Amino acid sequence: MSRRTALSVAAGLVVLGGAGALTLAYAGDQPLKLAHSTARYTAPAGDRDGSLAFDTDVTASSGVKSVKVLAWPQDSSFAKDELTAKDMAHAESAVCKPSGKDTVSCTYRVKVTASDAKSSPRGTWHVAVLATAKDGTTTLDREAADFTVR
Repeated sequence: MSRRTALSVAAGLVVLGGAGALTLAYAGDQPLKLAHSTARYTAPAGDRDGSLAFDTDVTASSGVKSVKVLAWPQDSSFAKDELTAKDMAHAESAVCKPSGKDTVSCTYRVKVTASDAKSSPRGTWHVAVLATAKDGTTTLDREAADFTVR
């Protein structure tokens, strides 16, 4: 192999190696992401309590620090004055368990008593989620899932 050919091959490997390293660095630093969010509401019946169950998957390359959940009626002030991360400060936390390399599966469950249901506005409700990664980044999904109170 000539010296020129050898240098061309070496230069090509350096370029490909650099591109590969950049791709790996980018893939390892993906933003915080929510997926597969669902909400299920069951109204109380007779002497049996109802429930609200919310599930979501959260992915963060640095790991997930916390996931906060807040259910809010469509006709609330949050519909007009958009819900913010500050509004979520006192929201309840979901319970999260590892489900992949950088992913956790999170669940939030709450009992709904007959008294709770009676005093709750009827109609569409939204579930807001604030996820915080271990590196401090956050993502807020104001309407991660919906359910109806009848």
